[in-house]
Amino acid sequence: MKISVCIKQVPDVSAPITIKDGTLSQDSDRMVLDAYSASAVEEALVLTGAHGGEVEVVLVGPDKAKETIRKALAMGAASGVHIHVEDMSGLDSAAFAEILAAWHKQSSYDAVLTGKQSQDTDAGLTGGMLAWKLDLPYCANAVGLTYEGGKFLVKRQGDTGQEMVELESPCLVTCSNDMNDPRIPSLKGIMQSKKKPVKTVTLDDLGLSLDGVKGGVVKTEGKGFKDVPGREPGKKFEGDPAELVSQLVNLLDNEAKVL
Repeated sequence: MKISVCIKQVPDVSAPITIKDGTLSQDSDRMVLDAYSASAVEEALVLTGAHGGEVEVVLVGPDKAKETIRKALAMGAASGVHIHVEDMSGLDSAAFAEILAAWHKQSSYDAVLTGKQSQDTDAGLTGGMLAWKLDLPYCANAVGLTYEGGKFLVKRQGDTGQEMVELESPCLVTCSNDMNDPRIPSLKGIMQSKKKPVKTVTLDDLGLSLDGVKGGVVKTEGKGFKDVPGREPGKKFEGDPAELVSQLVNLLDNEAKVL
């Protein structure tokens, strides 16, 4: 069994973030493996540990993103693929899906796993777009995954409960961070990760160009960032309960417009 896991490098959510003149400023040195990606890597490692095989991680990002690939390798992945894109500005979910699809169309796998979303944008769109581009059976928001008789059985969290979905192989599954507790790399794993192969490919190698992706694939455009507006202070009422009830109902009806 070979499982390809699409991972992402994101800013550390605990790092300070400021907004100035519509621009987001954060510490570029505090980049980490996305939590949803980590859950996907962990689930792939559990599956291959039970049934044999190997895990390959695939990441689109700048040169610095190799550190994140090494983190996944330290967890236990066998190899990595670094699709080098230094200028990540303006890339949206559609762009990532296009780039990842170009790689997977020339590789082999029994399943592709991704996080159900990423911590930086929380868009949750890349996995579904990638499945469509690869014409793969697809299931989102998985909280459990097993393999039996050549098929994957996915437990997914729905709006009103959990569902069980059977997928033929190859398939694509997006993983919730409620799926498992990703392992912490051991010192041995960290040392071994330095010797594991990481293949670097460019957009040219995939028959793509950055201008072509940004000009012809990107579907969304960020206009800027704003701080969350503050809430107006609440009102405190004192006096006779009967009068207060009448006053409150009047405000809810005529001012708040909720009645």
